[in-house]
This record gives sequence, structure tokens and C-alpha cells, in this order.
Amino acid sequence: MKKLLYIFLAVIVMLLPSCTEEIMDEINFNPNNPTDVSSRLTLSDNMIELGVTGVGGSMMFYASVYIEHTVGDHAQHLSAEIRSAEPTSATTYNNDWNTIYNSLWALRKVIDRCSEGGKEEGAWHNLGRAQLLSAYYLAILADGWGDTPWEEALDPSTYMQPQLSSQEVIYNDVFQFIDDAIANFQKDDLSNMGAQDVFYGGDVDSWLKFAYALKARYLLRLSHKAPNYSEVIAAAANSFTGVADQCLLTFDGSSSQTAAWYRMLQDRNSHAASLSLHDKLLSRSDPRDAIYFVPNPEGDGSLVFAENGSNVDIQSLYGVSGLSVPDAPTYIFSYHELEFIKAEAYVRLGGASNLALAKTALQKAISAAFQKPNVGLTADDAAAYFTDHVEALFDADPLSEVMNQKYIAFYEEEALEAYSDIRRLEAMGDDVIELKNPYNQTIGFPQRFTYGSSDVTTNPNVAAAYGNGSYVYTEKVWWAGGTR
Repeated sequence: MKKLLYIFLAVIVMLLPSCTEEIMDEINFNPNNPTDVSSRLTLSDNMIELGVTGVGGSMMFYASVYIEHTVGDHAQHLSAEIRSAEPTSATTYNNDWNTIYNSLWALRKVIDRCSEGGKEEGAWHNLGRAQLLSAYYLAILADGWGDTPWEEALDPSTYMQPQLSSQEVIYNDVFQFIDDAIANFQKDDLSNMGAQDVFYGGDVDSWLKFAYALKARYLLRLSHKAPNYSEVIAAAANSFTGVADQCLLTFDGSSSQTAAWYRMLQDRNSHAASLSLHDKLLSRSDPRDAIYFVPNPEGDGSLVFAENGSNVDIQSLYGVSGLSVPDAPTYIFSYHELEFIKAEAYVRLGGASNLALAKTALQKAISAAFQKPNVGLTADDAAAYFTDHVEALFDADPLSEVMNQKYIAFYEEEALEAYSDIRRLEAMGDDVIELKNPYNQTIGFPQRFTYGSSDVTTNPNVAAAYGNGSYVYTEKVWWAGGTR
């Protein structure tokens, strides 16, 4: 069939010697791959991609194993648990690696299109959305991979094998994107994405709050390198005031719209109930312990917790997550995260008044986390828990309790952020979250993700940085005290 099509096109060309370039463009045009796409459609696709792959993809599943939210007990996640092959392989995160760069490329086109001189000049709010999504993707890239192609990465006609940019340079651009987005969200703009805005339904005020939330998160992320807790609190003050403001990707639970962890449980069943997380909950008499874990649906009905570092590959043996339900949301940025950020910043500022503000923020964070839809506890439950079990621990060691409560609340959808927290805390000398996997001592804790094989095999600059992959155990990212 293809041969006949080529012959047909050849005849057309011979019969039309005066065929214009415009006509040839029409012949070559593929309606299923348009080159001129509105910013609204591109942004909508990228919001979904951010939730499905950027926040809720393979990186989250592996990070969950590394930080002991779960225990990998089958296939590649068992390999990650015992530090065999997966943490050092260039193929492990390759799909995520490619998706992030493809998304940044698409967002660059939106930025060009909506900037001065572009086809949609004056669509300032869409420009701001593209800039903020770029900041988010770029931070994921920097947090996961450290030094990575960026400044030369989106110009393939000039740089076929881009050099790596430093994580410090990348983070400068993250903050520039955020600041530019904040400015654009405050401009007059008659365009409205409406329902195509899958995060906020076109409400630009919500996007502005989201921008300030990201600024607070990433300012705190760099606190080992450049601590500025007053700026963190100032950014947070312009952000979310309740759960209604948080940024989510929601699922209706139908067969075509199910949450990431539910799909993982149904398709692979390769994450088991973590003993070390269970112990943290148990030591606090935390009512979430009875909700977070359930017996394995393929087992005998008993709830068995997997020891961290276990090399047992029996899928039906261990308990699984009780939060992995079809309609669980993916948290792009939760309200409880913002309150935890404020709590940590106030604790680090110190002084009686700041500690009082930290305690209030911690109470709000725990209350919001208790009321997550797939947890289902109440504000009264959270208040009783705080009074009976948390307050004394906070008074004894405020930083430790804030960070442990944040770690517990981030189960299971926010593992990627918890992974960044643990690396940052270690760099700052605050090892307040105890991990039990013995392979952390005998082999190492994965400090980063491996570069994607698509570039390791084609770009000598990336190949040199990758080596044999063992650097993931020894080379911390820049903001965690490393050099690359």
C-alpha cells in the first residue's frame, strides 16, 4: 500500500511541474500531528502529563521504596529494595526523562507563542501557566538528576549533543520562571482556559497562589545552600489558605481514569507494607496506621509487614496500601505541604513566638492530611491526636516532629517530595527520619536518579556523567551538598 501511495504522489508531481510550495505543504501535512497548536490545548496536555508522569510516574514508585514508604517486593521494585541493578541502570527512569524534556519543549513553544510578537501575544495568563509548569518540570529534573542538559537542550538544530548545565544554574531559571509567572498572572487578560485548565478551571487567582506555593517549596529546598526562612514564610503567606486552594489532578475512578497507585497495585502488586513506616505510626498511636495498610488481596487475610531490605519475592504475603483506591487524587501541591513548609521555616527561625507559629502550622498540616479523601479521618480526630500524642513530641524536638509528621502525611502520593526532604535533611545534619534498610549501609542510599538511556547512548556528555551508574550512591545533588 505504501509503495502505491508513493507512486501516486510521484505521478501527481510529474503532472504538476508548476506545483507550488504551498500545495506541497498541503500534501505533506499530517492532520494527526499538527504543527500549530493553541496554547490552551498544549497546556491542558502538560497539566495531565505533569500529574501522570512528572509527579505520579516511575520516579514516585522508586522514591517510595528508597524512603521506605513501601517495600519493593517484586520485579524491578524488589531490585530497587535490595539495590540490585535498578537504581544504577540507565533504563530505569528513561521514560520519565524523555517525558520531562518533551514537556519542556512543548512549553517553550507556548511561551514563545504567548510572548510579545507571538501568535497569542496578550494571553498573559497562559504565558504564566507555561512558565509555572516549566518551573515545576525543571525543578523535578534538577532534583532528580542534578547537573543535566538544559541551556542547550531545547535547541537541537544548534546543539545535537547538549552540554550539562549545573543544578545551581537550573534553579536560577526555576525561580525566574516562577517570578515571571507571578507577574503575568497579575496582568489583564480576557482569555480563559475554562474546563481545559484541569487544575483550576481557568481561575487565575488560584494559579497565583500555586506560584507562591512553589516559590516557598523551592526556597526551602535550597536551605542548605542559601537559607532564607523569612522569604519562605513570605511566599507561603501569599499562597493557599485552605484545602480548596491546593493543586490536584483528580480521577473519577472509572476504568479510563484511575489513580497511579491503584493502577500499580492492580497491574504489578510490587509494593508491600513497610515495617519502618508502620513502626513510626505505631510509636505515636497514630490512627492512620489502621488505614494506611490492609491485607494483601491475594493473601490469606492476615496483615504482614515487610522488613525493609527484605529479599522475599512472594506477592501474596505482605500487606499493601489501603490508600490505593481508584479515585485517589495526585497531589501536584497539597495544602498540608504548604503548612508543613511554614512549620519547618518557623522552627528554624527559632524563638518562642516562631515556635508557637510553627505549632499552629503543624496542627493545620496534620488536620488537612487526616482529611485526605482516601484517609477519611476528621478534624476532631486530628485535634485529639495532636493533643494526646504529637504536642509533647513537638515540644521536645520541634524539627524532628515536624519532619516526621510531614513524612507520614506524604504517604503515598507525595513520595517524590519526601525523597527530596530526606536528602536535604541529611545534608543539613538533621537525620531525624530513621530509615531501616540495611542496604543503605552496605551498598548505599540512592542520592539521585540515573540519566536516561536515550541520552546516555547518544550524547557523550551525558554518557561521561553517567559512567557505570554507580555514582547514584556517592554523588549527592548540589543542593544536598554535592558538586553535581
